[in-house]
Amino acid sequence: MISLLGIALLALTLSGPAVAFFIIEEGVATHGTITKAAVLQKVTETCQAVAEAAGHEFKPTGSSPEELVQACLGPTATGEVSGAKFYSALQEINMQNLLVDRDFSSAPHHFNSEAILEGRSLITEGMAAIKANIRKENFQAARETLGRVLHTLQDFYSHTNWVELGYKEPYVNLIRPDLPLENLADKDTATCSDCASGTCPNLILPNILKEKKLTSGYMGVFSSDKPKGKCSHGGASDLTSTVAPRRGLSKDGRRFRGDKLHDDAANLAIAASLELLQDIRLAAGDNDFLRMMGIARSSVVCFVIDTTGSMKDDIAQARATVYEIIDSKKGTQDEPSEYILVPFNDPSFGPMIRTTDPDEMKDKISKLNITGGGDTPEMCLSGLQLALTGAPSSSQIYVFTDAPPKDIELIGTIFALMGSTKSTVTFFVTGAGRRRRRSLKPGSFSDYIELALASGGQAIQVSKRELPLATDIILDTSTSALVTVLQRARNPGKQETFPFNLDKTLRNATIYITGTSITFTLTNPSGLTQNQNETSGRLATIQTVGNLWRIQINSARETGAWKIQINSNQPYTLKVTGQSTITFSYNFVERFKGPHPGYAVLSGRPEAGQPVTLMVSVIGRKGPLLPSVSEVGLARMSGPEAVTSGKMTDMGSGDILVTFDTVPEGEFVVILKGTFHSEFQRQSTTQMSVSKVNIQAVVSRTLEPGKAFQLPFSLMSQGSGGSYSIIARNDRDFPMSYPKSLNLTTGVYANATLTITPPANTPSGTDTTLTIQAKWDRGADFNYAVLRLSVVTKITDFTPPLCEMVSVLTDDCHSNMSQCESFHWQLSANLTDENGTGIESITLRRGEGNLSHTPLSAPVILANYNSSCCSQVVEFVAVDKVGNVGRCYYAIDPSGGPPALTLSLPLWLCLLVSVFIVRP
Repeated sequence: MISLLGIALLALTLSGPAVAFFIIEEGVATHGTITKAAVLQKVTETCQAVAEAAGHEFKPTGSSPEELVQACLGPTATGEVSGAKFYSALQEINMQNLLVDRDFSSAPHHFNSEAILEGRSLITEGMAAIKANIRKENFQAARETLGRVLHTLQDFYSHTNWVELGYKEPYVNLIRPDLPLENLADKDTATCSDCASGTCPNLILPNILKEKKLTSGYMGVFSSDKPKGKCSHGGASDLTSTVAPRRGLSKDGRRFRGDKLHDDAANLAIAASLELLQDIRLAAGDNDFLRMMGIARSSVVCFVIDTTGSMKDDIAQARATVYEIIDSKKGTQDEPSEYILVPFNDPSFGPMIRTTDPDEMKDKISKLNITGGGDTPEMCLSGLQLALTGAPSSSQIYVFTDAPPKDIELIGTIFALMGSTKSTVTFFVTGAGRRRRRSLKPGSFSDYIELALASGGQAIQVSKRELPLATDIILDTSTSALVTVLQRARNPGKQETFPFNLDKTLRNATIYITGTSITFTLTNPSGLTQNQNETSGRLATIQTVGNLWRIQINSARETGAWKIQINSNQPYTLKVTGQSTITFSYNFVERFKGPHPGYAVLSGRPEAGQPVTLMVSVIGRKGPLLPSVSEVGLARMSGPEAVTSGKMTDMGSGDILVTFDTVPEGEFVVILKGTFHSEFQRQSTTQMSVSKVNIQAVVSRTLEPGKAFQLPFSLMSQGSGGSYSIIARNDRDFPMSYPKSLNLTTGVYANATLTITPPANTPSGTDTTLTIQAKWDRGADFNYAVLRLSVVTKITDFTPPLCEMVSVLTDDCHSNMSQCESFHWQLSANLTDENGTGIESITLRRGEGNLSHTPLSAPVILANYNSSCCSQVVEFVAVDKVGNVGRCYYAIDPSGGPPALTLSLPLWLCLLVSVFIVRP
């Protein structure tokens, strides 16, 4: 399958037949469309349930992700909210779905070659990993695994004969490891007839159809061998389809098997995806399911704080800032969705503290312990590494310290993580340079400047007395729908005029300048000006503290072309930000070939000397109105202003594929210009550059506690050959071994293996972020790969909790509906998890009554439900400690049917009785 983003261009550029829902015809299903349809439907259902439980209406003003997010967060929060997090979550799921075609050619990953049992194992093991990751709040790892699992599940309906056997519903046993896979075709049983003409209406042998034997087509990319009489997959890349029985079972497109078979397979793939998502939702709970999907307010407040003795006043100010954020933004769209705190000193750092509860954050930051005398550089970069790997992508991270970093050897890892996560890091440095340095290779304040600039943040140097004024920037940037309009750096400084555009959707426009000996003049579209000496003028309010100028443009400002002229002979940075729902996300991608061609996201830097391709998603749809893009370009951050424009291909729905024949030298950012009521411009924050070094690495499975995991990786240079240093680090300090250098021949991949061993006591669901860096020994060129690995304890409990009726008292609800509030009914049921891990939670999913239960530690848990006769249906869910889900459903009137959109076959069967045992 290919992603929704890549389908339109590939339809124009690829000529051969395709597989895995890889379609070049208009109006057909792809992995991207199937996944997007299922995710949007399940998120909408979940949002509606959350809204109803909170007592307010769920009424999206349109079908766009941002409108869905706005409605999901509810009417109690004021203002607009960005859909960027939801977009990013969808992209992560879809891109991982796509990468299965590039990275995993084995039969089980695609249900080829009758590997049905093995394919089911990949699905169920993946589901266990997703649930374990969610329990540990490792949502990115969960999304990545979800994308891969959905690919395999969806391929079942396109690559097997399930549709031809006449089944109209998904095969629930694929996500239920406690249920057997039955009636599989024997390896020696012929399954297909030959099709010499290529237009045969049915390839499957009559006895296979009659006996409803399940089979799938054999796929051979390098060989035409297959067992005698077996079906092929089909298509030009499948060599087995040239050997009788010819042709194949694939229903990826309409070209060979017809509209109906393709449509039936696609519809079943959507329904099966909904089943899988529903199972995960029930195990995770609605709130964590939505957090995994990126449905949250955009801002995440993340503090990395030096806790040495000299930082007492700084910590007090950080504490006051957190309190102000919590108290001033509560109940608004700017209320942070999560709080993260990472302390560090010397020689320790961490642990990372994360919470969605503002009161808990207040408590944690109030209890920070001051340690040491504070006369040495600290483990600042170690703490920042924890924050970058623990916080969601595109987070705002604030670092408080008064010393240079001691752990300067981590700086390459930090650059790699900032490039991978696109998070923005701002440093507040007080009294820099006053501590005595004991490290042989200490860092300096200039390292903080370099890191801040690379991430799109700022390095603010102030006295401890001035720090309270500087932290206003945190209130500015810890906000929903934050966008960057322009950011530039000049070193050495010079006089230069910087134009920028302020559009109608932009609110709270603010300019930040860092540097010394600064003078500037701000000019609006009408030609009115204001300079640095006018602290409160017609255009803006100006505040200065330390090396920071904060210029808040008045709310009654003009829309259109503004400019600021800056003059200084010292280095300086400029940044223009605001709040708007009009933004964009981007990834550098590379095209891959093979049986399932498509585009994959680059983990590191693009290749130097080659055209580069950028996938851009424009965010900010309002009903039918979508922002129009006029230019996507790459701009240098430093040095002479130069913008390289790319060739745009509109993919529809705001998605654009952009190709650049060349890229600017040095560090650059992405700029985007267009119109939405008025002209607008946006810029990416993270700096990028190209490299002649390429690293390839693929994570094939989860890790197990206490067991060594081998990760193959490959390294190639398109530049100079010779020796390249290898540095690998993970944020959990899991033991690793790997070659410290590789000798490369230009244009030839060298293969190596990294071994990582999570300790035996590692909790299931833990993830670790692994960075692999390669650097030429005789130059500055380097590249990196960033991988996320999940540690999951091997699961042997696949049986969900059971529900058994004890009693039902209906109080004659049928004859008293006109006065239903005055009459009540009760239900009692026993819940057990015999020979399992034990029930961890019981929650009411449907019904307006009250649910109570005896302690969960008991072998048999008695659940009691009491409701008025006005609510005649109840469903509650029991989840065990590894995420197996059991459901209890009862309706006074059985004709009411099972819960809406529930596709579990046991529920349908159990409608024949009033209370039943469920094995969902």
